[in-house]
Amino acid sequence: MEWIFWSAVAIIFYTYIGYPAILWLRTRLRTRPVRRAPYVPHISVILVVRNEAPRLEAKLKALTQLNYPADRTEIVVVSDGSTDETNSILARFAISTSRRIILNPHHAGKASGLNDAIEVARGEIVVFTDVRQEIDANAVRLLLENFAHPSVGCVSGELILGRRDTGDSAAGIGTYWKLEKRLRKMESVSGSTIGATGALYAVRRSLLPSLPIGTILDDVYIPMHVIRSGSRVVFDSRARVWDVPDLGHGCEFSRKVRTLSGNYQLLRLAPWLLSGANPVRFRLVSHKLMRLLVPFALLALLISSSLIPGSTYRAALALQIAFYALSASTFVVPKRVGMWTRVADAAFAFVLANTAAVVAFANFIGGRQVVWNSSSSTMPATSLSRPAVVRSELAEAQLATYSNLPS
Repeated sequence: MEWIFWSAVAIIFYTYIGYPAILWLRTRLRTRPVRRAPYVPHISVILVVRNEAPRLEAKLKALTQLNYPADRTEIVVVSDGSTDETNSILARFAISTSRRIILNPHHAGKASGLNDAIEVARGEIVVFTDVRQEIDANAVRLLLENFAHPSVGCVSGELILGRRDTGDSAAGIGTYWKLEKRLRKMESVSGSTIGATGALYAVRRSLLPSLPIGTILDDVYIPMHVIRSGSRVVFDSRARVWDVPDLGHGCEFSRKVRTLSGNYQLLRLAPWLLSGANPVRFRLVSHKLMRLLVPFALLALLISSSLIPGSTYRAALALQIAFYALSASTFVVPKRVGMWTRVADAAFAFVLANTAAVVAFANFIGGRQVVWNSSSSTMPATSLSRPAVVRSELAEAQLATYSNLPS
């Protein structure tokens, strides 16, 4: 039983302390700086939406006001079977050949919409963004500066969980996200980061793969293919987008389940990730996959420490009970600004993430996929019965009219 206890300790320690320490040491011994320089190629900004009428116009306006030459920018928007006013908004938006609109009549998922957009994109660099986040006007220009270095194939921006005037949130998931960004920065400085920020990242179009239908984590699947091609994936904290972190515990939990389910899905879609064909296999396992083991290590730690006699194990049990009680206190203790609240929120975020990992594992074992539905929700994949997007004749006519595609 003792070996179970110490094995669990080792898994948790390595995931949250050991791997970051290895990265920190690597950044001190050997760095791979990116030589940034002004770089102004033709770009395609891609956005896939579903029933996003309330916030779509603000996002489209922000994209047209980017600090980047308009004559070198095209915007490609895919409506994934929207049933609200999204298509009407896009019809009004499509007033020039640099604005390309695809209206798919049926919901087929984000990955299918991305494939449609990539197929018509003409830019040398493709920029991916989501509708919910607020994008800085200089973000794309700053991303592009990294591509002046020929070894760079993908660049991730920085997602800030908080309001633009206050910066990163210090509470709960904000603290957890800050730690994640530190990992990405260290990975980037020493080579390539594992994945990108889905809210804003850019890729050389020549390196883009076709996404399998139903892919959950395009922002990991695509960067991993870029790395496999021999190019780097780097992180640029200057290119910023903002998102409000407090979407409710239920919504945040659903987002976590979706992300962690995506990690399991990646192993099925791209088994080469665990083979020698993956140049960053060690980083992928350490950064992404070890986290899938942590909830089971936590359970093993709790059970074993309660069964093994001795003061060391009793102390470990008491610390665990105190930690989980601290996490639960967020539901009963009034919210106040202070150290206690910040620590309790961070503990709750940790428990939330690991509970989501258990649900993701259950989804994986049970064959239940959780896929993208809109910018703020998830759904079972029961509606994705078709293997690909099916466009009606009306949608094809709209596509030709709104985006002025060449014949």
